[in-house]
Amino acid sequence: MGTYRFEWNERLRIRLPVLESEWERYEPSAQLAIVEQWELIRGTIPDRVKEFERLIDAKQARLSDEDSFEQSCILNYEIADYASRINDLHIWYRIDQQLESRRHS
Repeated sequence: MGTYRFEWNERLRIRLPVLESEWERYEPSAQLAIVEQWELIRGTIPDRVKEFERLIDAKQARLSDEDSFEQSCILNYEIADYASRINDLHIWYRIDQQLESRRHS
């Protein structure tokens, strides 16, 4: 039997599960508790995605008016970073489906 926790990830602005054992080693009651807590966190992911999309839109608007090459590079980097965060959030959003399928196996 393993322990688990949910740690705050500042980059993604959500708490992420940290499982210290293989999923199958957790008791069914612990698996259920993990899935239930993850479901609550998972429900906030679309809001984080929208938040990052708004930041990207604002930076793209600034980029279209930017004359400085250096500042344009910084804005492009920031846009790419937020896009990467959105991609990671989409991956974490799908984790629920993997846990559910394992739980029912």
